[in-house]
Amino acid sequence: MTLKKIAEILNAQWLCGQEDEDRETHSAFASDMMSDVLAFVKEDTLLLTGLVNGQSVRTCEMLDVPCVVFVRGKMPQPDVIDMAREIMLPAMVTPYSMFEVCGRLYEAGLPSVKLE
Repeated sequence: MTLKKIAEILNAQWLCGQEDEDRETHSAFASDMMSDVLAFVKEDTLLLTGLVNGQSVRTCEMLDVPCVVFVRGKMPQPDVIDMAREIMLPAMVTPYSMFEVCGRLYEAGLPSVKLE
């Protein structure tokens, strides 16, 4: 699924990286605990989180996550957006809860990351 399609499904506002809207992602993972993200996320996995500090962006950088979506309308501080822009990480914010975001994306055909 493309990032553009994800943004449409989630009624999301782009924070940075919209020029990569045609990039594909093949699964999603939702968590506010970056230790879980580090343990389970694979390459090309969309991250859905309510954690709006630099830790979420740095975790995405380590794992080559194609995009981070901040849920519940939580807006990161400008320095966090600048950090995402600096590492060329597309980021967006959606007004929906994490539960609703997961349901919308799953219903649209984006599977969860496989837990192994």
